[in-house]
Amino acid sequence: MCGRYASTLPPEQMAELFKLLNNVESVPRYNIAPTQPVIAIWEESGRREGHFARWGLVPRWVKDPREFPLLINARVETMAEKPAFRDALKHGRCIIPASGYYEWHTNPDKSKQPYYITLADDRPIALAGLYATWVGPEGEEIDSVATITVPANGQLSAVHDRMPAILEGDAIEQWLDVRGVTAKAAYQLALPLEDGVVKFHPVSTRVNSARDDDPGLIAEVTVERPAPVRKKAAGGQLDLF
Repeated sequence: MCGRYASTLPPEQMAELFKLLNNVESVPRYNIAPTQPVIAIWEESGRREGHFARWGLVPRWVKDPREFPLLINARVETMAEKPAFRDALKHGRCIIPASGYYEWHTNPDKSKQPYYITLADDRPIALAGLYATWVGPEGEEIDSVATITVPANGQLSAVHDRMPAILEGDAIEQWLDVRGVTAKAAYQLALPLEDGVVKFHPVSTRVNSARDDDPGLIAEVTVERPAPVRKKAAGGQLDLF
């Protein structure tokens, strides 16, 4: 799953790259976590704009968001059938701009090492997402989003078995075109990237805390390998275990 990401693209470049009709004022962020406000892009009445939305989808039919489970990811295999996602797949497709994302690899000793994953050429990333607008009894509105995950490609399977669906080129245009592209056709766009398109490196476990948010989080670190365990063999000599 994708549970943290970074987004450092300046507002003007974001507007130009994704053909927005507005600028969304933002600052570089290096550790965006679930429930936080994120920038998401969608088209409504022919206008493509950036919006702030809560990361954690709240479907329109939910009575009380406080009692609804946190839905930060939608699995591509089931999003067309699950009630929480199927309407958004038809009418609420969006993209979430990112610079890179984090994933945790589980080591043999059950410890978890975070990795920072980006496109190999360092281009900005467009995460495929779904959005919904929840309207409360007093007319209050909450825009919320979920990212879509797909099986990891061969390259990233060394880190984790899932990866976010990343859109490029014309796939972005089709994904956002909810009026002209059906849910069935859009579903075919959410695919794993080919091997070699991304790169990754280990980063500090400081990223585990959402309170930390600075450029040092995406810096590569050296992963220390545990020393071999030694035991006494017969005769009192040390032996490798």
